[in-house]
Amino acid sequence: MRAMVFPGPGRPLQLCEVPDPVPGSGEVLIEIEACGVCRTDLHIVDGELTEPMLPLIPGHEIVGRIRGFGPGERDDALRIGQRVGVPWLGHTCGCCSYCADARENLCDAPLFTGYTRDGGYADLTVADRSYVFPLSEQADPVALAPLMCAGLIGYRTYRLAGPGRRFGLYGFGAAAHILAQILLWQGAEVYAVTRDGDETAQALARDLGVTWVGGASEPPPVSLDAALIFAPVGALVPAALKVVRKGGRVVCGGIHMSDIPSFPYADLWEERQILSVANLTRADGLEFLPLAAQAGVQVHTTPYPLERANAALDDLRAGRLAGAAVLRP
Repeated sequence: MRAMVFPGPGRPLQLCEVPDPVPGSGEVLIEIEACGVCRTDLHIVDGELTEPMLPLIPGHEIVGRIRGFGPGERDDALRIGQRVGVPWLGHTCGCCSYCADARENLCDAPLFTGYTRDGGYADLTVADRSYVFPLSEQADPVALAPLMCAGLIGYRTYRLAGPGRRFGLYGFGAAAHILAQILLWQGAEVYAVTRDGDETAQALARDLGVTWVGGASEPPPVSLDAALIFAPVGALVPAALKVVRKGGRVVCGGIHMSDIPSFPYADLWEERQILSVANLTRADGLEFLPLAAQAGVQVHTTPYPLERANAALDDLRAGRLAGAAVLRP
């Protein structure tokens, strides 16, 4: 099969012919229809996430169809030809204290798709059959792919924010533009904060009908119940603290962020909170995917052929994308 292989930090992905993967016990073989390009992939390629399996096939926003099963008993819930999605969390131990407490996103011995096991920048992949989500047979696979991480992580970030009506979304990319549609559908006010001068992201936010759009140097005009930060910029944390109400929350939705500058305790006082989001759970997917369908979420995508994965990563790095980049094998 063809695959875009990551040889190590500082080196571009290489288009290679590699052996077809063979599913082991408890695994499924998937023919890939689409794979989203996530900012986490960029953090891996740029060496900011430092423990990838090497060489590695990146990609964890996978949509494809089951083409085979590993040895052993098959899962009656899955069938040959069925469309499924594969997320970032690819396997957990099932026996640590976090797994036992229904917090598998914090598992002590996890495997992550496209990081510590091969992912979806390829024609085929294998996945733990317990960590795939059945998907719509009628939907566009390119539109489904970003839901597997950008959508799921955005939703988990929102859940950690707690109840509220006014939400600030900092960094209006793949995750924020999906979550904004759900929040607006639920009747919330959405305040979109982009990089100063990012007219592409601001235009997308306005097209979606958000309440207010501004640059990072321009604070929202009202106090927020919660600020959800998707941009990997630590300086946004103290800025967001200044605009959340008493008891409000600042939730950091990324896996990597630059250092957070110091700030006065007065900005945190009055029971404001700072939280981080780590990974996802299967329960998140079972809640989020039907909700996205009910809300009629329209994912804005830019498709690329598989062999142009480096170009997709470059466009993401440079901020040239509106919405999400998606590879098509």
